[in-house]
Amino acid sequence: MEFSANAPVLFVLAGIIIAAVLAQSVFFLVKAWRRAREIGMDMGRLKKTARTAAIFTIAPAVAIVISVMTLSKDLGVALPWLRLSVVGSLSYETVAATNAESAMGLVFGRVTALTAGQYVTIAWVMTISILVGIWLVPLISRRILNGMITLENRDRKWAETFSNALFIGMIAAFLGYVFCDVSTVFEGSAAGLIPVCVMLVSAVVMALAGLAAGKTKKRWISDYALPVSLVAGMIAAIQITAWLN
Repeated sequence: MEFSANAPVLFVLAGIIIAAVLAQSVFFLVKAWRRAREIGMDMGRLKKTARTAAIFTIAPAVAIVISVMTLSKDLGVALPWLRLSVVGSLSYETVAATNAESAMGLVFGRVTALTAGQYVTIAWVMTISILVGIWLVPLISRRILNGMITLENRDRKWAETFSNALFIGMIAAFLGYVFCDVSTVFEGSAAGLIPVCVMLVSAVVMALAGLAAGKTKKRWISDYALPVSLVAGMIAAIQITAWLN
């Protein structure tokens, strides 16, 4: 039987796991609500908080849907739906899937069909790689936190600089992935400039959203800046690819 990345059994398996995660969320939500009533919290404030939280989850949900659409061309819908519903992000999942496909001689975005072996390999790479971060948290997070607290007590300014440097280092790792093919320009191909141009378009949209949020003092603009920049980048990618190829 021919393998399909969109086989019904994959949706069933993904749905079971996602249902378990949702059940946990509902369980703790109910426990928190009951506890809030026990300690006498204002019901009006509780309802307002719940309503506000529900509204502002729409923005990240849009970003997740866009991410699923991006990965679904190569991996089908079930696997990206599972990965991005439980733990994962578009930046990480794309890099992991691309590296796995490259190791098998495939090109991300140009895969028409995967074999069962290729699909399982990509799924394992995406899953095992991100599990490292999950296991490291209980092992080293307390030590890192204590170290940061100690450093902050000694020199607050240096602690802030160190924290910012760590964040910039993380961003630099993804920037390296964006610029890694720029050298193809010297070989007569402008394809390596496509991710750079797309990144610039998304960055400009994000910056404009930040400026608009700052001037208007409207929080929803900041909340929707990420999905809007993602959509703008995808639309720009179509035009830029047609222009540079």
